[in-house]
Amino acid sequence: MFYYVYLLIAVSPGVNKTYVGYTNNLKARIDKHNSNKGAKSTMGYKWLLIYSKKFKTKSTAMSYEYKLKKDKKKRAQIKEKFKNVKYSNNTSI
Repeated sequence: MFYYVYLLIAVSPGVNKTYVGYTNNLKARIDKHNSNKGAKSTMGYKWLLIYSKKFKTKSTAMSYEYKLKKDKKKRAQIKEKFKNVKYSNNTSI
């Protein structure tokens, strides 16, 4: 079994929020967030996956999740890369 650390961005108009979490089933977890059954802080918004990283153990995934949650600079870099890809593909959130 693998574990994933992921970064979501809110796609609701006028909202500038991101969320970091970990899971062993990425699709199911994102579906939960988007159906208001995920973490309390994600309720009321629609989310888009912009980053994920795979780990072999739960403990390494949890450790990386903690680091990414605290590292605002890294999160901003990931968001910026996503924006660049988004605009180069002529798509929008």
